[in-house]
Amino acid sequence: METQLQEAIDWPDTEIESSRQNLWDTVRGMLDDVALRLELDPGIHAILRQPERELTVSVPVVMDDGHIRVFTGYRIQHSSARGPCKGGIRYHPAVDTDEVRALAALMTLKCAVVDIPYGGAKGGVQCDPTQMSQDEVCRMTRRFAAMIMPIIGSRRDIPAPDVNTNAQTMAWFADTVSMLEGKTTMDIVTGKPIPLGGSLGRKEATGRGVAIVTHELLKRTGRDLDQTTVAVQGYGNVGSSAATILDHMGCKVTAVSDVSGGVYSGNGLDIANINRHVANHPKGLLEGYEAPGVEKISNDELLTSEADLLVPAALEHQIRADNAPDIRAKMIVEGANGPTTPAADEILRDRDIIVVPDILANAGGVVVSYFEWVQDLQFFFWEEEEVNRNLRRIMVNSFKNVWEYSRQHEVPLRMGAYMLAVEKVAGAIHYRGMFP
Repeated sequence: METQLQEAIDWPDTEIESSRQNLWDTVRGMLDDVALRLELDPGIHAILRQPERELTVSVPVVMDDGHIRVFTGYRIQHSSARGPCKGGIRYHPAVDTDEVRALAALMTLKCAVVDIPYGGAKGGVQCDPTQMSQDEVCRMTRRFAAMIMPIIGSRRDIPAPDVNTNAQTMAWFADTVSMLEGKTTMDIVTGKPIPLGGSLGRKEATGRGVAIVTHELLKRTGRDLDQTTVAVQGYGNVGSSAATILDHMGCKVTAVSDVSGGVYSGNGLDIANINRHVANHPKGLLEGYEAPGVEKISNDELLTSEADLLVPAALEHQIRADNAPDIRAKMIVEGANGPTTPAADEILRDRDIIVVPDILANAGGVVVSYFEWVQDLQFFFWEEEEVNRNLRRIMVNSFKNVWEYSRQHEVPLRMGAYMLAVEKVAGAIHYRGMFP
């Protein structure tokens, strides 16, 4: 009986829990620091330190062999002060309440720093989708969608893809809600397939935003694109798009990696060839890639490899106190959410390494999700050129605002971005007042 119960319930991985630092503590610590610097109203500070709403659900799924397995799912809304909540859904063994709280808060700040009218939310299911069939993932997605329906909606909370979820996941999600509501509600999510109301340019948007921000950083530090080497940790949607676009811009991408390991070449990698390999791999991985002059490296080795600029685009807390002293890059553009621990941040700052924070660097995805939402609500769709042009305008202006704000207040870019974002959210809370 005990063995059957253990198989039915997707218990947390205790090794992951014990080794992973708490991102929620990191985010709240940063909020506390910002509140002191801004002399923020204590009441507003207290509001920002906890989410508005948290929903934890059980997600029973009939597996392919006929047995029932129960997963745990979450949807957490941090703030709706500036507009409907917005944030992705991830499927990963490490998903838990604190991770989702932290990511929801980061979404609030991310939307504020790029000045789009959203608040922040996040969701996820604690599972390992790589060990599940597509039919099992589909059934889990549909049950999870049904379970969180009471708190989502196109004017309340709009989910999107995140780690291990994609356009197909969002299609299942939107179809489930449409069937249960008895009407087509494709505006319930963003990041959908194009035939279902998705936006052109959405898939590459986060990586494109990383590339745009990188270009702006290089201009301000007096570096040429074709004289800059780049290492990208994480070759999923964000990392692969960023590497491909930076390669097209003229940068030399010397290292890339994913969960299967990484590859390095001081002469630069053939990104187009790597993309073909990944597209043909049954699991979309770098695993098995070989080419003349290319050596295999680990994810940790990538972080400390020889490169001018590092793009961590995997999971949170990859840059830590134990590896930050060995990072050779002089610039870091955070493609992932929370990839740097506070202790590592201090080390990087003391070493004069410029860090463009996640809430600015990877905001391209939510910007184009906003475009998709607007298009869905209006039933009027844009050409990809228009999407990319508007994305570039917002990312360039946002980088300029954060850069100037940071210099004016004599703080690092991360602190400047947080301060600017918190000012905007606090202003919205102040003007709306307290209900009732």
